[in-house]
Amino acid sequence: MIPSEVRIVEVGPRDGLQNEKQTVPVDVKVALIESLANAGLRTIEAGSFVSPDWVPQMADTDAVLKQLRRGSGIRYPVLVPNEKGLEAALDSGANDIAVFTAASETFCQRNINCSIAESLGKIRAVVERALARGLRVRGYISCVLGCPYEGEIRFEAVTTAAKELWQMGCQEISLGDTIGVGTPVEAQKLLELRLERHSQRRIRRTPVAATAATTAPAPNAARCIEVQDHGSCGCASASNMPCAPASMLSSRGRSTLEPNRGPSSSVSWPSTPVRPR
Repeated sequence: MIPSEVRIVEVGPRDGLQNEKQTVPVDVKVALIESLANAGLRTIEAGSFVSPDWVPQMADTDAVLKQLRRGSGIRYPVLVPNEKGLEAALDSGANDIAVFTAASETFCQRNINCSIAESLGKIRAVVERALARGLRVRGYISCVLGCPYEGEIRFEAVTTAAKELWQMGCQEISLGDTIGVGTPVEAQKLLELRLERHSQRRIRRTPVAATAATTAPAPNAARCIEVQDHGSCGCASASNMPCAPASMLSSRGRSTLEPNRGPSSSVSWPSTPVRPR
C-alpha cells in the first residue's frame, strides 16, 4: 500500500548550486527559490552555512535568506555544520536547519574532515541549541546504500546513526543514497529494518530509489523524498526529478502535497565536499 501522502523536499538551490563553478548572483538564487515555491513545492532547501573556502557558492546564503520573500506555509531549511554555522543561520532569520553525517567513516573524513562519532558530537551541540530556539531540525545520513571509497555499507551503520539523530531530537531523518548505486530492492530492505522505531516514521529518504521507496509495502514505504530542480548538479541520482515520483504517485491516486506539474531535474555525482567553517 502506497502512503496517501508523500512530501517532496527540493534541495537544488543548495545541493545543486553548490557545484556551479561560476558565481550565481543572489537575485538569481532568490528567483529560483521563489519560482520553485510558485510551482507548488513546500519545503525548499535555501542554502548552507558552511566554509566559503570549501563551498564558495554558498557564501551568500545569509543574503539569500534576507532577500527571500517567504511564502506562507513554506519551509526554507539551511544546512548547518556546527555551532558557528548555527549562529550565522540564526542571524539570517532561519527557522529550519539540517545537520549531516554519513554511514561511511571514509566519506565522513573526506567530506567533513572528521569521524562519524565526532560529527555526531558536533551535531548534538547544534541540535540542542536549535531546539532551544524553536527551530525545526532534520538530519542527513549520506551513503546509506553505498560509498565511493568503501563500497558496500552495512545497514547497521545506518540504523546506528539514525538512532543517534532521532534521540538528539531531529524531527526528520533523511537517508541519502549519495552516489546513486542503490537498487529498489536494497532501498526496500533498508526500510524494512523499521527505522520508524527511532523516527516514528516521520521521514525516510532514498533518492536513487525514490519511486521504489514510496511504493514499498506498508508500513515500510517512505513518507518523504528529495528532488532537485532542472539544471542543478548534486550528489543524488538523476532519477530524482520532481516530475518522476510525483507523476507515478499521482497515477496511483496519491498526493505529493504539491501540484503534479512542476520543474524537472538533471543531477550528477560528484558533489562538492561540505566542509565546516
